[in-house]
Amino acid sequence: MKFGKIFKKQMVPEWVEAYMDYNGLKRNLKQIRSFKHKKLTRVASRVSQQAEALHRSFSGLSFHRRNNEQQQQQHGGGGDIEDQVIVVQQQDDDSSKMYKTKFLKESEEGGEFEESFFKKLDENLNKVNRFYREKVEEVLEEAALLDKQMDALIALRVKVQKPDASNVNLEKHPSDKVVVDDTLGDNTMRTPGSVNRDMVHGIDKTSIPEEEASHIVTDIVPVSRTDGEEEDGSGDKQDLHEILERVKMNDALESPLSTLKGFFGDSKDDEQISKKGLRKAEEQLRLVFSEFYQKLRRLKEYSFMNLLAFSKIMKKYEKIASRNASRNYMKIVDNSLIGSSDEVNRLLERVEVTFVKHFSSGNRREGMKSLRPKVKRERHRVTFFSGFFSGCSIALIVAVVFKIESRKLMEKDYGTAYMANIIPLYSLFGYIILHMLMYSANIYFWRLYRVNYTFIFGFKQGTELGYRDVFLVSTGLAVLAFICFLLNLQFDMDWKMKANNTLPEVIPLGLVTMVLFILFCPLNIIYRSSRVFFLRSLLHCICAPLYEVTLPDFFLADHLTSQVQAIRSLELFICYYGLGEYMQRQEKCHSHGVYNAFYFVVGVIPYWLRFLQCIRRLCEEKDSVHGYNALKYMLTIIAVIIRTAFELKKGRNWMILALVSSGVAICMNTFWDIVIDWGLLRKHSKNPYLRDKLLVPHKSVYFAAMVVNVILRVAWMQLVLEFNLKSLHKVAVSTIISCLEIVRRGMWSFFRLENEHLNNVGKYRAFKSVPHPFHYYDDDHETDD
Repeated sequence: MKFGKIFKKQMVPEWVEAYMDYNGLKRNLKQIRSFKHKKLTRVASRVSQQAEALHRSFSGLSFHRRNNEQQQQQHGGGGDIEDQVIVVQQQDDDSSKMYKTKFLKESEEGGEFEESFFKKLDENLNKVNRFYREKVEEVLEEAALLDKQMDALIALRVKVQKPDASNVNLEKHPSDKVVVDDTLGDNTMRTPGSVNRDMVHGIDKTSIPEEEASHIVTDIVPVSRTDGEEEDGSGDKQDLHEILERVKMNDALESPLSTLKGFFGDSKDDEQISKKGLRKAEEQLRLVFSEFYQKLRRLKEYSFMNLLAFSKIMKKYEKIASRNASRNYMKIVDNSLIGSSDEVNRLLERVEVTFVKHFSSGNRREGMKSLRPKVKRERHRVTFFSGFFSGCSIALIVAVVFKIESRKLMEKDYGTAYMANIIPLYSLFGYIILHMLMYSANIYFWRLYRVNYTFIFGFKQGTELGYRDVFLVSTGLAVLAFICFLLNLQFDMDWKMKANNTLPEVIPLGLVTMVLFILFCPLNIIYRSSRVFFLRSLLHCICAPLYEVTLPDFFLADHLTSQVQAIRSLELFICYYGLGEYMQRQEKCHSHGVYNAFYFVVGVIPYWLRFLQCIRRLCEEKDSVHGYNALKYMLTIIAVIIRTAFELKKGRNWMILALVSSGVAICMNTFWDIVIDWGLLRKHSKNPYLRDKLLVPHKSVYFAAMVVNVILRVAWMQLVLEFNLKSLHKVAVSTIISCLEIVRRGMWSFFRLENEHLNNVGKYRAFKSVPHPFHYYDDDHETDD
């Protein structure tokens, strides 16, 4: 595999613009090679036969001259060739170094191409160093904060394990801070001096229980002493209660707790609460360390891959331009911040030691297993069974069609009624299968265009489903559904004669029961982590006002709005089997007033949950966009209620109201899809009427997607207008429109996540922000003088 593909594959998707523009520099080299090729062709065409003969006559002299030149180069004669090609100058700019290369062969023919190459090369080097400097400063600040978090955690551990120790002192050394040497503008840390060995995270070791001291290590950030400090180790002593009173527990995402003061009481209940709070703090800080470690690993990979890219591009330049400039320029690259800084490696080592001893009981294997991400392996059996189930599904579809045609079911009097009765029961599985197939296609294209969907959704690395896995589940469910449907047709050879035989009618109920059992199964089978993630997000959607709204939550809620018919199918299952309608094999649920009332409610629930999520975000973020989004869902709720009323009651007045409300809702939703969710239709963008950045190379795809989205949105109006389609039953029309809505939602999902990914790229947001368990009241952070 060529290095360009490896380089692109190893990039952090959200940092793509911060990497060296390897392909752009290759284009510059192609210009140089093209010019040299033209030059050689032009010179060769002017050589005549006489010149060639003359050249052969004096070939001995020319050979002798070339040998002399080669000997001079080997023995250093004629000066340093590299210094004669380029000179790299360093300029200090805002406490950082900027590099500028002067090309000394500019006067030669075609020298402007090489000068342009080095100019762009300098721009990339300065860009990479600037970005790396910013990220190193961020991780140093975060390391200092983590050090304070460890102080609070260990103080809490000491208090929980020794609740009677009222006079325990926390001694903080004056030099307990990060010292940065900025004399060279490279933010390199000074070599740590002698450290107070009796201090651990600012706590006197003598005050820590023996069993706790075995798990405590030195600070996350390097501790060093300035030149003017003494070695007596004296520092400010603070009482344990004083430290604990200065901090409080931050609200957790799952079960918010009160301040630390509530944990330390004389009663046994307070003692139990403090132990529970300690476990919560340890778990949350464990997540913080894990995410911080991933950030350090990515930053280290960023440095390595860019250094390798600079080396590769300079070797290509030497080969094409036939000039020796690589060694000189790579010395500058190696001495720059990205090549000489060692802060990231030091922090990685310290985080590993701290995590292993403090959160893994000294078991390095288990600790590193938790820190380092698991690489998801593609299993061949997944591909095999995906193909196998796909073939079985196609064969079963053909079998169902032949069974219906052989029995001439649709030509009989009861055939239409039978299909209208059985299709709504099995359509639930059809909606789910189609939705999973669309999700599988989305994952495939997200990976193809490097959309970091695992980070956006917050999947635990190594447990996310690939498109093959989702396709396997969907085709497996399709096989089960078609087998059950075929069994229904087989057992119902004569509906009238076997009206008392209820066995075929129980088959769909058994299938639903099996699917629900697998979904809620606590055993570690059939993608347990993904099922738990789905159920957790579903719970957050149902309890929308009670949980913080994250992207997976409102993304799932948006998808539920496209599954209204599937949710109504669940309601039909309850009515059909709960009220005993299956005994008569007639679906008369609409004759029940309770069913009709819930028919309204079920159609509104997904939009109502999404409305509550928007209100929650409006209250938390104070962003008016969420208010307008809530208004959009309220208009949709009104349209759904009026349309459902028209479906049940009919009448011209209801039809007019349904048309007006549905039209307004469609216009609002279509505008929001294209402009807000997809970020398209920007007049002043680089790509007219699209947006500045596009992942799909073909612009026509975006315009086609906008047109298809409008058409599928308008198709919803068919449920109101009810055009007379003689060849299709009403149930079939409703099923087809519902399937089109699922397809539209799948298309919407791709562009919605693409826009979210590009927003992350613009902000270089590649890691999730995990809240710290402790908050200090005095938010001075002990800044350096």
